[in-house]
Amino acid sequence: MKLIYFILLIALLIVPKTLLAQSNSILVKGVVVESEYNTPVEFATVIIKDKQTKKNITGTTTGTDGSFEIETNAANLYIEVSFIGFASTIIREFNTINGSIDLGTIQLSKDNQTVDEVTVRAEKSRTEFKLDKRVFNVGKDISSTGMSALEVLTNVPSVNVNIEGDISLRGSTGVQILINGKPSVIASEGSNALGTITAEMIDKIEVITNPSAKYDAEGTSGIINIVIKKEERKGLNGSMSVNAGVPNNHSVGISLNRRTEKFNLFSQFGFGHRELPRDKKSINTDNNTNTTVFSEGTEYRNETFYNVILGTDYHINKYNILTLSGNYAYEVEKQPSLIEYQIVEKDVETALWYRDEDTDATNPKWRYELQYKKDFRDKKDHQLLFSALGNFFGKDQSSYFKNTIEYGDVDNGDQQTRTDFKEAKHTFNLDYTNPFSKEFTLEAGSQFVLQDVSNDYEVLDLDGDEWVPDPGQTNVFEYDQKVLGVYSTAAYEGAKWGVKLGLRLEHTNLNTLLINTNERNQQNYSNLFPTLHSSLKLSSAFSLQAGYSRRIYRPRLWDLNPFFNIRNTYNVRVGNPDLKPEFTDSYEITSIYVFNKASLNLGVYYRYTTDAVERVSVFQDNIIVTKPMNIGTNRATGVEINGKYSPQKWLTFTGDFNYNYFKKEGEFNETIVDFNADQWSSRIVSKIKLPAEFEVELTGIFRSDRRTTQFEYAAQSYANFGLRKKLFKGKTVVNLSVRDVFESRISEGKASEPEYYLYNQTQSGRFITFGVSYGFGDGEAMEYSGRRR
Repeated sequence: MKLIYFILLIALLIVPKTLLAQSNSILVKGVVVESEYNTPVEFATVIIKDKQTKKNITGTTTGTDGSFEIETNAANLYIEVSFIGFASTIIREFNTINGSIDLGTIQLSKDNQTVDEVTVRAEKSRTEFKLDKRVFNVGKDISSTGMSALEVLTNVPSVNVNIEGDISLRGSTGVQILINGKPSVIASEGSNALGTITAEMIDKIEVITNPSAKYDAEGTSGIINIVIKKEERKGLNGSMSVNAGVPNNHSVGISLNRRTEKFNLFSQFGFGHRELPRDKKSINTDNNTNTTVFSEGTEYRNETFYNVILGTDYHINKYNILTLSGNYAYEVEKQPSLIEYQIVEKDVETALWYRDEDTDATNPKWRYELQYKKDFRDKKDHQLLFSALGNFFGKDQSSYFKNTIEYGDVDNGDQQTRTDFKEAKHTFNLDYTNPFSKEFTLEAGSQFVLQDVSNDYEVLDLDGDEWVPDPGQTNVFEYDQKVLGVYSTAAYEGAKWGVKLGLRLEHTNLNTLLINTNERNQQNYSNLFPTLHSSLKLSSAFSLQAGYSRRIYRPRLWDLNPFFNIRNTYNVRVGNPDLKPEFTDSYEITSIYVFNKASLNLGVYYRYTTDAVERVSVFQDNIIVTKPMNIGTNRATGVEINGKYSPQKWLTFTGDFNYNYFKKEGEFNETIVDFNADQWSSRIVSKIKLPAEFEVELTGIFRSDRRTTQFEYAAQSYANFGLRKKLFKGKTVVNLSVRDVFESRISEGKASEPEYYLYNQTQSGRFITFGVSYGFGDGEAMEYSGRRR
């Protein structure tokens, strides 16, 4: 808490200075567009110049929507707007009204003398800050070469992905993962957590810690939105990437785009193979009997994957666009493992055996989306949007476990499992936006989500020469959830300040059924989710933002399903059919400072969660069974800092720091929970531009030790390295990526109680990937995520 007060004090000392600096200033604003298609020009240069000396006074670049704002104290001025490949526009005549110059829409025309000679690729800053979200541009991250989407998330500020693949945001789980702003089975826990999406397919990742009411209320810690690339450049464009790595990590990706006056055809094709070894070690000690079970070995997850995205935008006319797209992915999994087990009783080794696993699975996934967008003639951004989205994911898996006993009396025979999993999810959205004026905008809409899941799981034991089903571990679990949501938001955004109010109503109907035992769980509830966002621009160098939202975390399929995988019979995870949803009220205040060579984003946040969900472990007969439970309340207070500093044109540092203090109160299994703890994480990235168009990127990541209700987890520190070389005027890019350079990313957790001691360790090791990307036609190599102008 002292750290929070110290940072707030610094902010309060800075504010008066910025307030004094803005007196007698003039605000210049406008929007820059291309004259041919009337689309926004991003990163266009806007310069304020002195009429007499012709020298530059100040300047800026346009945002993603082509808009800009500049403050100046100069009175005798003119404005120049330029972008390479376009003729510059000079504006000398304008009106100043109430200290503001509104230039309206500024059109840039192509410069025919240079447009065919110069290839320009706009590099977006690594992280951008907007009113209600932060945007991480993947193309700027050299070390992401060949990564899956899950691995890319490890480089995103505020996001933590542990070795097991669990995602948390600001130290809290309950994250909603979206693809292109909508839910998808490709991002669900049961579908190998984004394994078929590679970094080359991703445009950007948006981190939304306090979503507005327009978004689904799911996800108590916020939303992570993965935006897939879709180009709309005129003509035929394309790019191709090839990656190879150690351990085996090979992939090929192809992107094609064809734009005509009426149609925009887009496609992506990808396939590859990767191996994900994990060294695992565990210790289970029963202090009452002085008996310990040791297990150690390597688990593999080897995947061959294929991914196809096809779609088209049909521009019916200037005001109506119809989009149809489809995504099909297919995975073939093999999970071999060999684990050694030992039993030691009173310091004497009494048993030794090996458990050999052979698992095969196929995972088909498909996704479709039909979207209709209508722009109204009366004003810009007045639109109606309808979308229908369908998802399907299946898993056909079989496993064989063979136990080889070296010596000792071990009650462990050979086993088989069979899994037949099917998930269908359909989402329908209707959104209406009406900007009644330049300052005031109204939004309204609705969403209906239907999710239907069936998980048929069977365990068979070898009895002599016959496989016999185990009725205690065999069942069919059915999960059916429907969520209806309606929302409305109203926003005012002036030159200096803005506010956005929203309210969302959601009704949830959840039914689960264990068919063999006829156990049912029904939940039917309605909830209101208010949101509030505001911003205040005190000067061109300093602004404040504040936000509030109420969120929900609904139990997922794997949280509710009481049946478990028997991969390790001494460390078992199961679901809890009686689990209730948790609710979170989230508050935050953020300040953004922009200096000459640096920028700083400083935020303070507070989250209050009821019916907080946490995984709780029960120990008996040297077996630990872990399942999620509602333990009570959780109060978390935190500070987050993100910064960028460029002391030289060839050198840039970016970093982020997150600290939070939390207090948990409640009970489980008649045990009182009342404890507080803190945790923090930091990340620093240095990017160095070398001669001959070489670039080097070094990343260091540290995460402090942390505590849950029962477990304590050790601190982690590791480093990533990236090297990039551009060839043929940027048409070809060569990348080298080394992740976990020193093999120091080790996950260690332990629980020490009077009755037992538990220890778990997991390590994945070093990954090296080499990649080549080539852009053809008017396309560009898969290094950048911005459009070419």
